[in-house]
Amino acid sequence: MTTTSEATPRSVSSKDPTTDKHPGRLLALVLAAQFMALLDIFIVNVAAPTIRTELGASGAGLQLVVAGYTISYAVLLITGTRLGSVFGHGRAHLVGLAVFTVASLACGLAVNTGQLITFRVIQGVGAAVMIPQVLSLIQQHFTGEARVRALGAYAAVLATGAAAGQVVGGVLVSADLFGTGWRPVFLVNVPIGLVLLVLGVRVLPGELRSARARQEARARRLDLAGLVMLAAGVTLFTVPLVLGQELGWPAWTWICLLASMVIIAGFAVYESRLAARGGIPLIAVGVLRVPGIARAALRILLVMAVNAGFLFVMTLHIQGGLGYSALRSGLMFAPTAVVFGAVGLTWRRWPARLQAILVPVGFTLVAVGSAVLGLVMRDGGDGGAGLYVAFVIIGAGLALGFSPTLTGALANVRPEDAADASGLLVTVTQLGQLIGVAVFGTLYLNRLDTPGAQGSGEALWACALALSGAAVVGVLAGLVRRRRPVGSQQG
Repeated sequence: MTTTSEATPRSVSSKDPTTDKHPGRLLALVLAAQFMALLDIFIVNVAAPTIRTELGASGAGLQLVVAGYTISYAVLLITGTRLGSVFGHGRAHLVGLAVFTVASLACGLAVNTGQLITFRVIQGVGAAVMIPQVLSLIQQHFTGEARVRALGAYAAVLATGAAAGQVVGGVLVSADLFGTGWRPVFLVNVPIGLVLLVLGVRVLPGELRSARARQEARARRLDLAGLVMLAAGVTLFTVPLVLGQELGWPAWTWICLLASMVIIAGFAVYESRLAARGGIPLIAVGVLRVPGIARAALRILLVMAVNAGFLFVMTLHIQGGLGYSALRSGLMFAPTAVVFGAVGLTWRRWPARLQAILVPVGFTLVAVGSAVLGLVMRDGGDGGAGLYVAFVIIGAGLALGFSPTLTGALANVRPEDAADASGLLVTVTQLGQLIGVAVFGTLYLNRLDTPGAQGSGEALWACALALSGAAVVGVLAGLVRRRRPVGSQQG
């Protein structure tokens, strides 16, 4: 069970002398950039049919338009983290933002499928350099209660980005601004990105270094061998997850998944040996030994898998089974996003006696909400008021499962290890989303025996039970105890 120590961070002083006098501006800036990048993961799903029609994209080409961003983003997240450690998190964030903005413009101007796929991959590269810096900057520039509030805002952005992407995508495609069809879903990023770049130059820390700091930064050079191994392992893991269901899970997808496990295991051995020799591994081994970090990573993986799976299968059911428009289906998720954000921002103010049980209660709520969702939608109807009750319960549960877990995981991390911890948890977050879509999406489509609302409702019921089961695993994760020093609390 999660303890108070997991929900209340220690006050660790930032060692960065460049901390902005108005950290709220820094937080608003980096979270706005993160929201824009998250939006781009989901916004293209809504625009995909229009893209296919206007560009004449094949099925495989359309999959790569949607997945190219996600794959490059997931593969390079850890690399982006290390770049921030070497060159400065503020500088890396701005470079990633610039790449993302230019790639968005190129996507909006693409004239064929090949160009669009290429620029989507570059968009993902920009996001992979930009996004890992957000948690690192929060860790380094906020302490105590301010850090808790900042992490709550971070969690709220993660929750609302998915639902907002579907809503905004539906609005932009339906509006068909100036006859541009799908292009505004990319071009909308350009003015936003330019504004954030201009503000970022003034708001983000200059990361001025002493001679000693510059020498230490050079010493933390990129572990190229580890980078290649990790990139290969994550690529072999993510590509089958993204494309497998659409292609019918051919043999190569299973071979890739097996190979990814072998390579990741080899990567772990290599990194451990490199650290033992005094080298600088891609992922600091010490971070993995921080109390509670492994359990937190598992819980974050589960929360994001359930969140992504819930959004994906509900979208399939609402649009495919019930025949609702993309805009209407996106708006239906608003209660979940609003409640997630509200709970994520306020849980720290709740009575102290509740802090120790927030995470298990959160996963329990997700289990109950998912079951209610399946029950009210099972007959192929619209679910009535029960649907929105389920949405609210799930939103509150996801927030309680994620926000206190993230705060507790980072509470014991030293400022100098903030980048490594952030990279690890952001990568786990992204992989959780991929796994959720792949696992629960596959279950839904495999159970969809008959077309129409009734068959879709039955498939959704099976997914709801699976979502509940995953949430129960999150509850049980807190019961696994590790040997810790005398006097320490155990969650």
